[in-house]
Amino acid sequence: MSIVYAFILLAAVAAFVSYPFWGKGTSSTSEDPELAGLEAARESKYREIRDAETDLASGKLSQEDFDLVNAELRGDAVEILKKLDRAGESPGPGGTEAADGDESTPGSRDS
Repeated sequence: MSIVYAFILLAAVAAFVSYPFWGKGTSSTSEDPELAGLEAARESKYREIRDAETDLASGKLSQEDFDLVNAELRGDAVEILKKLDRAGESPGPGGTEAADGDESTPGSRDS
């Protein structure tokens, strides 16, 4: 009888441990890899900007060099943010976006 209890306990532990993996196969496909890549690029660029500021404060970079590097890094960051905005504005699956002032949107006409 103790073997049956041990087997039931083992099955319960296995079910408890494996539960987070049940039916989660679709979550990775719903995430946009382009969006994830842009977010990673944004964080990387922010890290580079902070590193440049640290290098300036520690004396590794002169003010002139920092100004050049900082302008380039911030320009790159702005481009990444623009791409993120464009990617975030795309409609979700099955949805469409109406342009601002579009007369076909409900409630936009005063009758």
